[in-house]
Amino acid sequence: LLGFGFNFKCKKKMFEPNMFLAAMNNEDSNNHNYNHEDNNNNNERFLRDEEFDSANTKSGSENQEGGSGNDQDNHHPNKKKRYHRHTQLQIQEMEAFFKECPHPDDKQRKQLSRELGLEPLQVKFWFQNKRTQMKNHHERHENSHLRAENEKLRGDNIRYREALANASCPNCGGPTVIGEMSFDEHQLRLENARLREEIDRISAIAAKYVGKPVSSYPLMSPPPLPPRPLELAMGNFGGDVYGNNPTDLFKSITAPTESDKPLIIDLAVSAMEELMKMTQVEEPLWKSLVLDEEEYARTFPRGIGPKPAGFRTEASRESAVVIMNHVNIVEILMDVNQWSVIFAGMVSRAVTLAVLSTGVAGNYNGALQVMSAEFQVPTPLVPTRETYFARYCKQQADGSWAVVDISLDSLQPNPPVRCRRRASGCLIQEMPNGYSKVTWVEHVEVDDRGVHDLYKHMVSTGHAFGAKRWVAILDRQCERLASVMATNISSGEVGVITNQEGRRSMLKLAERMVISFCAGVSASTAHTWTTLSGTGAEDVRVMTRKSVDDPGRPPGIVLSAATSFWIPVPPKRVFDFLRDENSRNEWDILSNGGVVQEMAHIANGRDTGNCVSLLRVNSANSSQSNMLILQESCTDPTASFVIYAPVDIVAMNIVLNGGDPDYVALLPSGFAILPDGNATGGGEGGSLLTVAFQILVDSVPTAKLSLGSVATVNNLIACTVERIKAAMSCETA
Repeated sequence: LLGFGFNFKCKKKMFEPNMFLAAMNNEDSNNHNYNHEDNNNNNERFLRDEEFDSANTKSGSENQEGGSGNDQDNHHPNKKKRYHRHTQLQIQEMEAFFKECPHPDDKQRKQLSRELGLEPLQVKFWFQNKRTQMKNHHERHENSHLRAENEKLRGDNIRYREALANASCPNCGGPTVIGEMSFDEHQLRLENARLREEIDRISAIAAKYVGKPVSSYPLMSPPPLPPRPLELAMGNFGGDVYGNNPTDLFKSITAPTESDKPLIIDLAVSAMEELMKMTQVEEPLWKSLVLDEEEYARTFPRGIGPKPAGFRTEASRESAVVIMNHVNIVEILMDVNQWSVIFAGMVSRAVTLAVLSTGVAGNYNGALQVMSAEFQVPTPLVPTRETYFARYCKQQADGSWAVVDISLDSLQPNPPVRCRRRASGCLIQEMPNGYSKVTWVEHVEVDDRGVHDLYKHMVSTGHAFGAKRWVAILDRQCERLASVMATNISSGEVGVITNQEGRRSMLKLAERMVISFCAGVSASTAHTWTTLSGTGAEDVRVMTRKSVDDPGRPPGIVLSAATSFWIPVPPKRVFDFLRDENSRNEWDILSNGGVVQEMAHIANGRDTGNCVSLLRVNSANSSQSNMLILQESCTDPTASFVIYAPVDIVAMNIVLNGGDPDYVALLPSGFAILPDGNATGGGEGGSLLTVAFQILVDSVPTAKLSLGSVATVNNLIACTVERIKAAMSCETA
């Protein structure tokens, strides 16, 4: 933010040379022939202004006929110089060549002169004149732009002087006397008054949408002990996105108080400076992609305070080039709804509590939000990480963008948090052809003692919540979004959906299916899982929920069941086995041994496994009707998913014709495949596989859950696990 001042200073860019011209001049200076002519044949390089302008307006140019002027003067000292006007065809050919190569070498000039019937020197002079013309044109344009900037700044300076002349003392209300205080102090007073006014204005706007602030931050208590077996808590799908679990404290987090806002701004600005260093500095801060905590403490003494006792530090950095415009990435990160959808595999719930600044000049530069989010791993065995933080976006001097998160737990007197986010976020740099380079830093302090032993190694090595996971999801989703917008769809392959509207509707339906699966399988505090005893090595966890007034789900009582287990098979092989329709009857009990056939297909990524498919199960029993299954399989280096749901034939016909997919009822089931984090020495390691089912056990929402339904789902998931293990062991053998 700029303060007022008496001294007028032009913007720095007014004194910087035009980058295009600087590059052109550098290239000219490296050309030996061109320098030679600059020193010795200056009069022969350029045409007279009026002749050059005339040539330009007629798309032509004039040069001395024959050799250089000195040669002509030596032979004809009293003869007046003659000028030769090039033909329209010659000019067009040289103009076209100039666009491709403004600095032809001797060989190119000779070739061009032979083709156009000109002397090499004529070609050489024409290109010199053309470069001078372009240089003058750009200089005139730059001067005009800078002149307009000067006029604007001069007007601003006059207004500031008038404002200073009429300024009043904030204490007594009388006129100020500049001589009584230093110039710097006067500047700070003006800046403070302006910032106070801006904060008051933004607070008044935010208050309309946020509601009344609460004085205390909700207690982040550990998840409650599960009820006894078969005493199942009941959630609700309809009318409440978070369910109605009375132990869910996420909903009670609201906006910060007025007194907190100045501190939030200060934390956000400091976090942005820290993020920029964390993304750009190598050693000694980062040593082989591992953060040196002692060096970090010396480099950033400020922040959110010391690490709490019993907490563990996770710090990681990752970079990738993704197929998305940098502006769109910023918009996704600053819009909580888009952010939650794109990162559905990581973000189970998120909400914006307050908007302290919306940015300037119609973009997110300077935008500041207060948010709360819950981060997840797709398994009930890893507790979610709830965080309360500020998100700040800023455009850097080089044109890149940065978005940073910083925890606000220090604003509360005694917040018993289990996860704190130090400066974490990403630097986004524009690349050619609509690509962007993203450098992500994830730096948290966490109490992860509640993680199940099966997942401890994976979580502690950063595979679950680290920067690599965030970047991999972003890269994958950018591919998926690009496929939605694709128009050049090949129709040669059987089953490929080429109808643009049908593709978008089907991809939108599959997206909702994936989001529903990821949100329903984690250990979110909105869920209450019950562990069934007597099921063997892998515990099966179940949960019931009511589906009411939700067109996207069938009404009634839904029973969810999930279990996680380790299998000594690389994730890639497990993924390929589960997504292949030809091997589906080896594990899918509900297909009843029928032949599975792919009816429609949409590829949405580089990997052949990234696709949305419509499968038909041809029942082996002629008395049973065929079943349609919508399936999305997606994979990246950090996780793979195979998610599916039975769908109605009539509803899918509407979707394939471009109809609204929001009214297609879905109950997704599927698999989440994660690497175990033990891949060393070129090996691929094993897989952590989560199997989850959702079954409609009664179409009446008020019905009571029977023990028989629980036993049936328990047997279903146990049999599926055994079939997968048997099939994988056969492959391994």
